[in-house]
Amino acid sequence: MKYKKVLLHPPRALLLLFLFVSTIGTFLLKLPQATTTSVSWLDAWFTAISAITVTGLVVVDTGSVYTIFGQLVIMLLIQIGGLGIMSFAVVIFLLIGKKIGVSQRLLITQALNQKGMGGIVKLVRSLLLFSIIIEMIGAIILSARWIPEYGVGSGIYAAIFHSISAYNNAGFSIWSDSLSSYVGDPVINIVITLLFILGGIGFTVLIDLKNKKHFREWALHTKLMVIGSIIINALAFIVIITLEWNNTSTIGQLNGPGKGWAALFQAVTPRTAGFNTVDIGSMEEASLFFIICLMFIGAGSASTGGGIKLTTFIAMLLSVNTFLKGKNEVTIFHKTLAFSIIIKALAITVISTGVVILGVFILELTQESPFLVNLFEVVSAFGTVGLSMGLTGSLDGIGKVTIIVIMMVGKLGPLTLAFIFASKKTSKIRYPEEEVLTG
Repeated sequence: MKYKKVLLHPPRALLLLFLFVSTIGTFLLKLPQATTTSVSWLDAWFTAISAITVTGLVVVDTGSVYTIFGQLVIMLLIQIGGLGIMSFAVVIFLLIGKKIGVSQRLLITQALNQKGMGGIVKLVRSLLLFSIIIEMIGAIILSARWIPEYGVGSGIYAAIFHSISAYNNAGFSIWSDSLSSYVGDPVINIVITLLFILGGIGFTVLIDLKNKKHFREWALHTKLMVIGSIIINALAFIVIITLEWNNTSTIGQLNGPGKGWAALFQAVTPRTAGFNTVDIGSMEEASLFFIICLMFIGAGSASTGGGIKLTTFIAMLLSVNTFLKGKNEVTIFHKTLAFSIIIKALAITVISTGVVILGVFILELTQESPFLVNLFEVVSAFGTVGLSMGLTGSLDGIGKVTIIVIMMVGKLGPLTLAFIFASKKTSKIRYPEEEVLTG
């Protein structure tokens, strides 16, 4: 009975499911028909974890090392990881006519970061339907662009692969230079960025936008995500295009419109998308540090992206603003944020920072790469972004395992991992307050 209780504990069950699916993916990627050359078990595991966490960091070139079969396995892992293991489990249960029990609903609630179980199965149905439709539209438009260039079969395949990878914020590409060949292509830039913005904004936001047409009707989470995304993307564009304008190794050699497209793409992709249209390692150090900050913030809750999440970052900013103004309650849009939300945001930020610090410390001890390169790699893994300054392929065994663990933490969420080792207990005892000196 105790063993059953441990298995049904949502965070632990999610971790077990995650490890189970990634193990199957590892074995499939080790099959002879999955690769064009021999791949080690560690590299296969790294690729499987990177795919299911929708990160996009690669230790071997996806297009040349993996066959069509291997790439299809990666694509399936991306789809499962992006939409959630439990979401696919719900579909299987519904197809075979099995009832979704309370334990399954608890797991789905935990996986999608929802507050309650009410309407959770309906949410999953909508999530899958939205995702398939968006991916299909993206694939159709990309096919129209790539069929004339690569032929019908290859063009459609490239379109489907990149549409799924983009919407799920995975960053995997079948080309070794990612999308650098299309740095100034309006169609590719618009379609790919729209796909990973839609995937990264969060499923609940998309559903809310669909059902409620007016701003005042939107949920507070939707308002914060939409406005926050617009502001942070606009700010990122201004910073990147300003810092990189004269950098001939990135956008400096492009014409005006080309610089605009390149700056826009690199400004939006750190929000866990992982694609790139310029050489990331050649960017200015100030740009790289700014991208690190964007990767740490990440995308939206209940989305295909990672990071601490934009709403967590906003909650922290609002809390600081409240303190500076001498107020007692955090308010926004005539709503008050619950104290539990503030505590949760603080916990997520502190634990995430600790994970990044530990990861960088390990790489500093074991790798020969510079500090900024190590920091970039770790934050990219934690934010499930997939951007790299070129370190991934040269990591040794310890480095690869470190990044694997960080990708898992980033995907499952720092609080989920924390709850695996600590059960939540509500105390009925209250103690007297006493102040301590801070600051």
